[in-house]
Amino acid sequence: MLPTAAVGFFLYSVVALLLMHVIRPDYTIVDHMISDYAVGQFGWIMTTAFASVGIGCLTLAIGLFRDGPTSWLGRTDAALLVVAFAGLIVTALYPTDLETAPSTRTGNIHIISFLVNIVSILLSTICLALSYAGSPGWRRHRSPALAFSGLLIVAFVGQYLTLHKGAPYGIFNRLFVAVIMAWLIASSLWLKSSAMKSRELGVD
Repeated sequence: MLPTAAVGFFLYSVVALLLMHVIRPDYTIVDHMISDYAVGQFGWIMTTAFASVGIGCLTLAIGLFRDGPTSWLGRTDAALLVVAFAGLIVTALYPTDLETAPSTRTGNIHIISFLVNIVSILLSTICLALSYAGSPGWRRHRSPALAFSGLLIVAFVGQYLTLHKGAPYGIFNRLFVAVIMAWLIASSLWLKSSAMKSRELGVD
């Protein structure tokens, strides 16, 4: 049930984010990060989206601790997802400052949590992909996992290079988040299939 629950939390976040693009068209995708949706009218929807991703990461981490790769890389991946959970809860509790607004303590905390989330998820992606090589039940997922890792690194570089005024940082932010969400959902589904296969082999 844990992988299924994780997918549910991640899908809710995706739907909530897509909804924000519809109900807040004034936040143009070119020059607004997704965090901006948590500021102003209907901001609570984006807040719940951040919290849902965090809970999904925690649920996935627990599932990986139980049924994921048992190598130190696999355990490190799960631990990093717990760190991401904590960071995303902070992200939800402390909204960002809009680019046109003065800097605040709340906004600064949001930025720090954003960096924690990026680093922890990026490292967890790499650790999990590498851990598949030493786990027979997971080797079939190694190639797509490495592909996801590569895409996430490229998206991260694109996000970093556009973090300045006048650049389309909003578009790259959404691309980066899209890859993260696809990775988290795929990892949850892989965990579900591998756990079910392991239990079937155990029963046989």
